[in-house]
Amino acid sequence: AKARIEHIALHDSLTGLPNRRYLDQVLEDYAANARRTGGYAALLHIDLDRFKHINDTLGHAAGDAMLVHASTVLRSKVDGEGFVARIGGDEFIVLCVVHDDIEQLALLADRVICQMREPVYYQGHRCRFGVSVGIAVDNGKDVEAKHLLVNADIALYRAKSRGRNRYEFFTEAMQSEIVETKRIADEILGGLERNEFIPFYQPQFDAKTLEIVGVEALARWRHPEKGILAPDVFLRIAEELNVVSIIDRNILEQSLLDLEGWSAANLHIPRVSVNVSARRLQDEELIKSLRELNIKKGTVAFELVESIFLDENDDFVTWNLEQIKELGIDIEIDDFGTGYASIVSLLKLQPRRLKIDRQLVIPIVKSPQRRQVVSSIIEIGKSLGIEVVAEGVETMEHAQTLKSLGCDILQGYAFGHALDADGLKAFVRSRRLRTERVLDEPLRLGRV
Repeated sequence: AKARIEHIALHDSLTGLPNRRYLDQVLEDYAANARRTGGYAALLHIDLDRFKHINDTLGHAAGDAMLVHASTVLRSKVDGEGFVARIGGDEFIVLCVVHDDIEQLALLADRVICQMREPVYYQGHRCRFGVSVGIAVDNGKDVEAKHLLVNADIALYRAKSRGRNRYEFFTEAMQSEIVETKRIADEILGGLERNEFIPFYQPQFDAKTLEIVGVEALARWRHPEKGILAPDVFLRIAEELNVVSIIDRNILEQSLLDLEGWSAANLHIPRVSVNVSARRLQDEELIKSLRELNIKKGTVAFELVESIFLDENDDFVTWNLEQIKELGIDIEIDDFGTGYASIVSLLKLQPRRLKIDRQLVIPIVKSPQRRQVVSSIIEIGKSLGIEVVAEGVETMEHAQTLKSLGCDILQGYAFGHALDADGLKAFVRSRRLRTERVLDEPLRLGRV
């Protein structure tokens, strides 16, 4: 009875494989024995891909059958020369010993991946799933054996992020990247607490009169040590932390305060455009929070990337977008021409503006083909009653070309870089002063 109880405690009831507790008990000894024989302990962390889909469509009994099948495949591939365990859910471990030829592990991983690709039949249903594999090898540098599991998990994460159904070996570079990512993640969370994320503003100009017609608010991180950082430093990690919506909200609230400040200073900046993430558009509290801000109609625009408004949009996002427009907030489509938007999508959403991506705008002064593409987008906008904004306007030649094509609004380095609130205030005042001097010049000359 005691032996039976111990067996139950150390084995998975579904597959009969050793469980996580058993693995933890044998891992140190396994690595020590491998070193004594002149070899290395190696650990393969295996995770089933698309397993949840089987559970959701055919039920948990089908999922259990797939887990039993996976355990059978792993036992057959290891062939008694390694330790196979199920450590939870759809995750398995293979622990084995290698000597000089580390490529044995790659061959083993390949065999497992190929076998797991084969369809499995369950009650007349053809089930397919794959596996991702992370591999770590004990390098003999007095690292505790339990770190093998941590390292293999890091390699597994890399295999999944690179498309799944593949294997990756753990490397020191991966470890450094993980440490760096964690450091940045901690700093981002601290930066949110200290209000370090601020808007910088890039002015937008009427293509005909070159008057300022608005600004785009761009998120920047005012890092206490590294200074002003652009989104390419923090955006990916912020998305993993699920805090992009918080950054969006902070930028919007700060932009509204700055808009009030510019108005009080008698600066005519009619509108500010702010970026809105897809996740924020799915927020059930979004409309309520926007109503509380009492945004004046026409003073704020939400910029959405093209992928948000595909034809397959869910009903809740569509409802949120309609509510946003009813609140007097304009909808703009950012990076138009780089995604998969259709004319049907534009008709359905009816945005106030669309912005042509800089990748299309920059070549227009030298490429007739690109110029024709941009001209076609402008014509589409005009036919649908949508204003067209061009970003990436880097020279006055760009500006003249876009004006001749009928573009409405220009944005780019030819007219101004992104500035903080005070910098923008100084920029607008200096432009106004130059304009006044030009207007006054004929009068002054007449007096002479």
